[in-house]
Amino acid sequence: MFVIPAIDLSEGQVVRLERGDMARRTIYSDNPAEMALRWQAEGAERMHVVDLDGAIGGRPVNLDGIAAIVDALDIPVDLGGGLRTLDDIQTVLDLGVRWVLLGTSAVGSPETLQAALDRFGDAVCVSVDARDGRVAIEGWVETSDLSALQFAQTIEGMGVAEIVHTDITRDGMLTGPNLPALREIAEGTDLRVICAGGVKSLDDIRALKYLEPLGVTGAISGRAIYTGDLPLTEAIAIASA
Repeated sequence: MFVIPAIDLSEGQVVRLERGDMARRTIYSDNPAEMALRWQAEGAERMHVVDLDGAIGGRPVNLDGIAAIVDALDIPVDLGGGLRTLDDIQTVLDLGVRWVLLGTSAVGSPETLQAALDRFGDAVCVSVDARDGRVAIEGWVETSDLSALQFAQTIEGMGVAEIVHTDITRDGMLTGPNLPALREIAEGTDLRVICAGGVKSLDDIRALKYLEPLGVTGAISGRAIYTGDLPLTEAIAIASA
């Protein structure tokens, strides 16, 4: 299992939100590449980057910051936020991003998701962002009527192999991951499931490690590694044991 640091970008800065609320954000750095190098030096083997402005605007915005991160690192980068067309996906893959995470476009336009899978193969993953078990879209501003499990099963049938599951109500709140929701999706599909939202402590990493045999292959952490509540090097050691 991997522990994956999160770098959320807004207006060229590294920020963290609470429950996806842009009005409740903390700025941690104005140098995204420097922050990424810090996490790589502490042992990270993959980096999770989110273009928050892109998620809201519907197209990639922080391309300079994304390019700087990719160029600085020796480890692969996944990217989400505002990727709703094949051209936008091609743009960020050309920057060196290894995996793209589709969210709103995967929910609202299954044909776009299928076309992306046909064209880009295993570079395409999906963000399953849930609020009270329902899939959220449009930068988490809207909540659909689609259940997270139903959506996960549908996209698995289309050929998706990996998802990032985020419990929005826990994101940035240091309240612990939603283990029952993760278990439900892991048991209900054969997807590789990466957990995001609420991961706050080494005990959380140990709890997620128990779900690894079901298909939980990673844990994304943002606020907890920035505040020091989750020592990244120790978390990686537990996850990879």
